[in-house]
Amino acid sequence: MEEQTPSQTVGPFFAIGLISGQENVLVNDQTAGERILIEGTVLDGDGQPISDAMVEIWQADAQGVFNHELDPNCEEADKNFRGFGRARTDDRGRYEFKTIKPGPVRHPDGQYQARHINVRVFARGMLTHATTRMYFSDDGTNSSDPVLLTVQEGRRSTLIGERIETEDLPAYHFDIHLQGDRETVFFDP
Repeated sequence: MEEQTPSQTVGPFFAIGLISGQENVLVNDQTAGERILIEGTVLDGDGQPISDAMVEIWQADAQGVFNHELDPNCEEADKNFRGFGRARTDDRGRYEFKTIKPGPVRHPDGQYQARHINVRVFARGMLTHATTRMYFSDDGTNSSDPVLLTVQEGRRSTLIGERIETEDLPAYHFDIHLQGDRETVFFDP
């Protein structure tokens, strides 16, 4: 009688095959839009950094168009913008992306959503990835975003990237807490 294969968790082998370098840079010299840096730390339930996680982002271009066939306006998408990126965390659990601030995207109900970036997190011990969003602290339309409004008011702050000034690019700091008192709000994929 053969034994069953044990369940497989995600990671920690992201460096093999998934990340070869520069997947965290979504722009080139011809990309339209305001260049920004997104940086943060992935933390476990005890608030300790996770050094072998992978963060993926997927976002619209500066016009609010996804370069994907499911976007009805994909033919208008900025061909100089990747819209998708990956970054692994370093020894201190930190990650970063060089990208642009996305334009507002139309929600299926017809209204516009606040500017946001879709985020997925993969880490050891997780059977499936965690899906969330990052909104921008300096976007006045957050208060009317149809997705953000579905989140309990006291938990919405876990989805906000805080703008910080740096010498290079405007930056947004977005820590991702996988568990614990400050757990980031995660959505069903």
